[in-house]
Amino acid sequence: MARPAPPPRRRVLRAEDFYQPPPDQPADAWALIPPAERVVAWYERQAQRRLPRPPDGVDLGGPPLYAQINHGRWIAVCDQCNSAQLVSPADPRLYCVECLTPAWRRVRFPKDPAAAEAAVSELPTAERNWWHPHDEAAWNRPPAELPREGDPR
Repeated sequence: MARPAPPPRRRVLRAEDFYQPPPDQPADAWALIPPAERVVAWYERQAQRRLPRPPDGVDLGGPPLYAQINHGRWIAVCDQCNSAQLVSPADPRLYCVECLTPAWRRVRFPKDPAAAEAAVSELPTAERNWWHPHDEAAWNRPPAELPREGDPR
């Protein structure tokens, strides 16, 4: 009996993959919109209301938000309201469309996002999770994954 072929490697979903123009627009209608700004455009379309736009180049300061892979999607969690949204290493910033943070927030990705994606690509979707080694505040991180004192990570 022949062994079944292994499942194909699945790509981790990024903001630019999920936040797409609506069906009544051409597929490339948002091609010139950076991935982080597509979130705002998509949310405005879904909520059928405009959002205030944060000023360009303004950063709240404070600690960056950490990207994580959650069920096969790159996400970042807002540290003000705990809402999550898809993010992208191609545009590492976040504007929370739920609590309307007054500026863009920096999102810290691993040095090699492709390596993190490859590490989870063979896992079932529910287990395709990865946490940044320095993100100790991730609410959904298993205790065994937390770095211990003296850990070189």
